[in-house]
Amino acid sequence: MVAPRHLPSLIAIRAFEAAARLGSFARAAEELDTTAASVSYHVRRLEAQTGARLFLRHAQHVELTEAGASVAQEATRAFDALRASFMRAADMDAARLRLTVLPTLGSSWLTPRLGRFRALHPQQVLELELSAEPQDLAGGRFDAAIRNGHGDWPGLHAVPLFPSVFTPLCAPALLPAAQALGGPLLPPVPLLGRPDWWALWFAAFAQADAPDAASFVTHFALEHLDITAAIAGQGIAIGSPILFKDELDAGRLVQAHPGVASDGRSFWFASPAARSNTQKVVQFRDWLCAEAEAARRAAHRLLRTVAAP
Repeated sequence: MVAPRHLPSLIAIRAFEAAARLGSFARAAEELDTTAASVSYHVRRLEAQTGARLFLRHAQHVELTEAGASVAQEATRAFDALRASFMRAADMDAARLRLTVLPTLGSSWLTPRLGRFRALHPQQVLELELSAEPQDLAGGRFDAAIRNGHGDWPGLHAVPLFPSVFTPLCAPALLPAAQALGGPLLPPVPLLGRPDWWALWFAAFAQADAPDAASFVTHFALEHLDITAAIAGQGIAIGSPILFKDELDAGRLVQAHPGVASDGRSFWFASPAARSNTQKVVQFRDWLCAEAEAARRAAHRLLRTVAAP
């Protein structure tokens, strides 16, 4: 006798439902990827737990009892509802792509282009989170990421997008002052951006020593904030001519020196290897790679002189 609110073994119920629906322990075993003996064991266990005989067993087949037929109808209805729920969940997951992206790339380069992806895949919902720190892709919160590095992340399938490069950028009004770049003296205006990038750039293209802390009067946490300050005429920034190609084309920025340096890293689209071939990841990856290729071609003139680290 089944105690109130005490559910018999779910494994046994699943075996019973499959056998009742298919009319065979052997066919139920095929569906459940087990053996007929295992199905028979679980059905007997269920009969023992409930105190009800559910099947009549004949030499070549099994037959539901009246009680078994009554339970089977409800069990099949319940499992059908569960199957439908999981299918809806799978459809919802397939229609939602969750991305974690570096802040500067996400705000300055990716977001303005997302309208083109939406035009191609209007059914796809995008969730975009900007984070300077690499987020865990194994936990299931994110489907993919755009990262900066060398692409050697265990467990991830990484596809290169474009190199991490940087060059002096400034507002057109500061271009005369920026002419000092590359010479023996520092320009008479503040420098903006990462000191380590400036050090690499000066080592490759300038006669002067790398600037010291006194040259950096304003410190921003993110590259696109340095560029915003440069557009406002607050100094010369070190930034990517790829990520900020639109600002260069619009004349809000000019390249203050033809030299382009690199730290040897690149931007990559990365996804867990186990999910890298899902339709939503493949769709976005294909589109993103095409956009990255176009960006590389558009910036080709600016990248003719790149000094490797």
